[in-house]
Amino acid sequence: MQLAFFGATQTVTGSRYLLTCDERRVLVDCGLFQGYKHLRLKNWSRLPFAANQVDAVLLTHAHLDHSGYLPLLVKNGFEGPIYATDATLELCRILLPDSGHLQEEQAQFANRHGFSKHSPALPLYTEQDAHRCLKKFRPVSFEEGIEPAPGVRAAFTHAGHLLGAASVRVQHGGQSILFSGDVGRPHDPLMRAPAAPIAADYLVVESTYGDRTHPASDPRTELRDVIRRTCARGGVIVIPTFAVGRAQLLLLLIARLQASGDIPGIPVYLDSPMAIDATGLFARFAAEHRLSRDEAAAMGAAAALVRTTEESKALDRIRVPAIILAASGMATGGRVVHHLKIFATDARNTILFSGFQAGGTRGAALVAGAPHIRIHGESFPVRAEVAQLQSASAHADADELIEWLRQMPSAPRQAFVTHGEESASDALRRRIETELGWSVTVPEYRDEVAL
Repeated sequence: MQLAFFGATQTVTGSRYLLTCDERRVLVDCGLFQGYKHLRLKNWSRLPFAANQVDAVLLTHAHLDHSGYLPLLVKNGFEGPIYATDATLELCRILLPDSGHLQEEQAQFANRHGFSKHSPALPLYTEQDAHRCLKKFRPVSFEEGIEPAPGVRAAFTHAGHLLGAASVRVQHGGQSILFSGDVGRPHDPLMRAPAAPIAADYLVVESTYGDRTHPASDPRTELRDVIRRTCARGGVIVIPTFAVGRAQLLLLLIARLQASGDIPGIPVYLDSPMAIDATGLFARFAAEHRLSRDEAAAMGAAAALVRTTEESKALDRIRVPAIILAASGMATGGRVVHHLKIFATDARNTILFSGFQAGGTRGAALVAGAPHIRIHGESFPVRAEVAQLQSASAHADADELIEWLRQMPSAPRQAFVTHGEESASDALRRRIETELGWSVTVPEYRDEVAL
């Protein structure tokens, strides 16, 4: 087997790993690059491999940094199947068309207001492209063995993290390689713990939090304190949120805080049709999360649901304490950027981030203390409090990753650390070397390795 790294190297986005098995090619994940401009430009660059020569795609989970390039892969000539778990398929039915629609909207907005450097501004792909891509999906069950290409075997195991998330082991010619996907946390309040990794000759492991550990603080307590102090000054809490996974965790925490009387009974709005639809899937895939039926119902009822653009615009007129959850989670696009124009300029308000902010994103700039942010070609002063929940991540931290790796039945011949900023990947590499005694490297973009 030959393994090539075409994304998620020294960055947490753009996961794409190409396995060549004799004459067959299998792509594991096909995500969008996000964050710094030089990374985002890779989305527009010519693929470093021929899409029409890929036999199949194995998708670990639905987040766009793993799935978001699939519509363009199909548009560029890919004709094979895309294998994913049932929940991942259902989430992609929500995420991918929304991604295409959002890109069309952003291009139209840029053209109307004339702030794009390109004339005309064009979407990377369209909603129609996404629907065409979805026809290629083939649902598979956890632990089910499949043959994505002749002579190639694959199986998906639970990774926690979010509905449908999986680690994937690929076997060919007497060799095997395990792709971790994004590894969840053992004690996540929403998702079940990841399954122990299965034996493999080679390993590709994520390192989003490879250089840090999550604080022991309770995310419910952190959220309570932010809401209380913002309400005390009469402000609005705007939460840029990932529509799949993080939005549901926040709704769960808010529901519990409301039920216990720990926060005032202020209005809560879920301003994301995508997050609304994703929340509904928790009843269907109850075996993958920790919630009882009553808890799942309470989570879904914790907020008023905002679907239309007109309803979203009306939220910007709020001048009393309220909570607005809106995508996107790194404030790179979507409805939340329109809210930031209004609420970030008022010192009574709070902009609350609840997840990892990739370098180069608007969210990362705000968390770092940027005094101004640029949105749609304009600069807006940041007067609101900017806060970040430190213990709400759905990613395993460095200690949890090491403990997950310790469960492998035997050491792999070689481990590859990916899907992390450069410092995080290298820190995890050092820990794997010193604590586990494994041979491990951090690959670079377009590296190719013979297995």
